[in-house]
Amino acid sequence: MTNNYVQLARRIPVPQAVPTVSVNPVTLPAPDRGLPLELRVTAPLRGDALPIVLLSHGGGSSHYLKSKDGYSPLVDFYASHGFAVIQPTHLSSPSGGLGLDKNAPGYPLFWRSRIDDFGLILDNLHAIEAQAPVVAGRLDPARVAAVGHSAGGNTVSALLGARATDPASGTVLDLLDPRISAGVLLASTGSAEGMTGTMRERYPELETDFSHLTTRTLVVYGDQDDNPAATTRGADWHAEPYHLSPGADALLTLPGAKHHLGGIMGYSLAETDDEDPERLAVTQRMTWAYLRSALDAGDPAWQQATGTIRNNPSLASVRIK
Repeated sequence: MTNNYVQLARRIPVPQAVPTVSVNPVTLPAPDRGLPLELRVTAPLRGDALPIVLLSHGGGSSHYLKSKDGYSPLVDFYASHGFAVIQPTHLSSPSGGLGLDKNAPGYPLFWRSRIDDFGLILDNLHAIEAQAPVVAGRLDPARVAAVGHSAGGNTVSALLGARATDPASGTVLDLLDPRISAGVLLASTGSAEGMTGTMRERYPELETDFSHLTTRTLVVYGDQDDNPAATTRGADWHAEPYHLSPGADALLTLPGAKHHLGGIMGYSLAETDDEDPERLAVTQRMTWAYLRSALDAGDPAWQQATGTIRNNPSLASVRIK
């Protein structure tokens, strides 16, 4: 569907959108998790060898959208332009997880469980296809990317190679999943050194060593995304995964953007602090282009997209290592 609110961002080239189909819920047994893992699968109605995007939701004040039922602006766009998107409801979700149970192990972030959710998904693609026959035989397990927003960005960074210390045991954890060959971190958490003392004390599992993040990654942040409760370094804290990671080869900065990057979490969501269809379109198109080229070395989408940004600097800026 053409969005009449979007004008300048249309210059970032993408192919014509195609019809999509969504299967919801798809449920995977997970005896040691506390709850079965519920998913939503969204994909083009037609086409084979579909590259896969795993999407990790963040938190926030929304009752329902921090789950498999959120992030429609991203999911709809990715699926209508060629990706199969798989969204889990992490245990941190209050509506579909254990986010209301303060006595649940891992509360409130369920940090390790969030990471393990994606291993469970990739181990069970055939089971997912069996419950969603419309995508049976159409998923390409050799082309998998992971996208995460906010706390979901922290989750994805671990899958891409960043390391964290288990607060219970003190063990440094290497949770890299080599089946994931590209990533996008959206308004993700930065270094432990940039966190406030209260944040570090409350969420020690978020202390991340990005020096081992070696998977190709795009970092996206808004230059007005300043949360004094979380960081002492202002909006630039969210850009630190780019500066500290050898695998993060591109940084997309959105001028005027805050934590929701124009509205990625949901359409007309009251929680969105910077709703802007033009900015959202930049986020959609640039992340799509990065993933297309990262998963297919011969695809010129990223080169074309960055060229457009250079010619239209009011939309965003891009740094490339």
